[in-house]
Amino acid sequence: MFEHYSWQKVQGAQLEPFLKLINPIQGKHTANALSATAAWCQLPFYNSIGLVRVDDTAWPAGTGPFWFLAKQGRMFLLDGSSAPIHDANEADPIKVSEANSLDYLRFFCYFVHGDEGPFLIVEDINHAALDVTKLDDSTRKVIEGAIRPAAFEGKTPEGAYEASAMVLYGNALFSARFSMTENGMIEMIDDEPVAADLPVKKIKPNY
Repeated sequence: MFEHYSWQKVQGAQLEPFLKLINPIQGKHTANALSATAAWCQLPFYNSIGLVRVDDTAWPAGTGPFWFLAKQGRMFLLDGSSAPIHDANEADPIKVSEANSLDYLRFFCYFVHGDEGPFLIVEDINHAALDVTKLDDSTRKVIEGAIRPAAFEGKTPEGAYEASAMVLYGNALFSARFSMTENGMIEMIDDEPVAADLPVKKIKPNY
């Protein structure tokens, strides 16, 4: 996820003081400067907040990566709830616009989870979370006929931005509509089931 952004490594003399800002992660995981990797990218809907990804080869398999929002030494651990995103939105502050609304939608849905995990925005059948090798022909045709890129649908008289997208939640695919405010509040205003019991692969941050 987010490979299309320009990532920069935190390395050399910068790495150890950076890790001190986040350790221990969740109160139990320590990233070591000898084995950890960290990188950050700028997000289009923030002026001074970066998205940070941290992993460590010394951790047991499947432990990382962990993700943060970072602002001048203040770290917001993305833990599956909306609270750290809204805290960061107030700290920057965020401004969602027509130009960046779909980027914000993809980001928010990936990092805010329900009981079944993230609400993944799926824009083609080759999404990493779909195990297409296990799709039967009829299900593949249904998905190929329904799937489409996320789309900006306009601005309401009240100033909210609306968008449509295909959403994979758990093992079910939905056609959904969203409403977003300039200060980063998102609501799913409509959804219709497309396919269920799909073969999926785990793809989510580890909490």
